Amino acid sequence: MKVFEFGNEQSNLILIQMVDSHSIKMMDSEVELIRNLSGRDDFRLVACQVDDWNRDLSPWEAPPVFGKEGFGGKAEKTLVELKECVLSRFGPADRIIIGGYSLAGLFALWAAYRDDRFDGVAATSPSVWFPGFVDMAERERILTKKVYLSLGDKEEKTKNPVMAMVGDSIRRVHQIYEGTEDIDTILEWNEGNHFREPELRMAKGFAWVMKSTHLH
Repeated sequence: MKVFEFGNEQSNLILIQMVDSHSIKMMDSEVELIRNLSGRDDFRLVACQVDDWNRDLSPWEAPPVFGKEGFGGKAEKTLVELKECVLSRFGPADRIIIGGYSLAGLFALWAAYRDDRFDGVAATSPSVWFPGFVDMAERERILTKKVYLSLGDKEEKTKNPVMAMVGDSIRRVHQIYEGTEDIDTILEWNEGNHFREPELRMAKGFAWVMKSTHLH
């Protein structure tokens, strides 16, 4: 895991985002968008680049849904590495928001079921279609009190039968969080398909969580 830092390195408001080699190139733009949307520059964004997107961010093994590459189910190993390399550097006075796009958004949600260090989650266009995730959300309680969810309004309009479930899945996940005491949540719909303006969608998610009174 390669770790890159952006923003104010002295801030105790930490944004953690799992990224790949492509999305790391958008971090400067995303940081500027976060500043503009939140009205704040007192934050530190820690971008953690994984080696294998489908393997390292999937919570358990699953067959391919597009192409021939399946999901390796190594999120637990990634979370351990995240704790050792990143979370261990921060103390109880620090406020930590974890976020991600697509499968990284799913990882951010899943991680908040496994660790209570996160003050909020920004899951933008998350892969909640992932087999078994909604079932887990039905059974278990997420260990954070602020959850931002978003999806593009064309994402569920796909011929892929698994990925077409993303709309119903995210509506159900949001319904679960809405019905859970002490959780502040929103489901925001963006224009376009899964690949439209990912850095803007991420910035909107982080900014929404940052505006929580608990994170000032």
